[in-house]
Amino acid sequence: MEKSSAAQVIIAIIPIVGIVMGSILVFFYLLWNHKRRVLLIRAGQYHRPEFDLLSFSLLTGILLVSVGASLSVFLVLMKETGYGLLGGIIPLFIGIGLLIYYGIRRGKRLS
Repeated sequence: MEKSSAAQVIIAIIPIVGIVMGSILVFFYLLWNHKRRVLLIRAGQYHRPEFDLLSFSLLTGILLVSVGASLSVFLVLMKETGYGLLGGIIPLFIGIGLLIYYGIRRGKRLS
């Protein structure tokens, strides 16, 4: 069965509309966030958020290791299974990485 030309046009337009709408959403978020910060600075209530580089590095490292481990496990198991496994194993390992990060940060907070 052959697709009609109207269906092909609609299928081609859907990703374009999604990208444009997402870009508009990001633009207005950035604009409103900037205006909010300007108003807070003028009112003298703005406090610069602190960035914890060590926590960020720990989280990034754990997540990258967990994604690398999941891809390694997937490639070893690829001979026996299909690509469907990849859709579940990466989120599984990312979740495990986040739980490890939570455990490490909670342990530091308690001590």
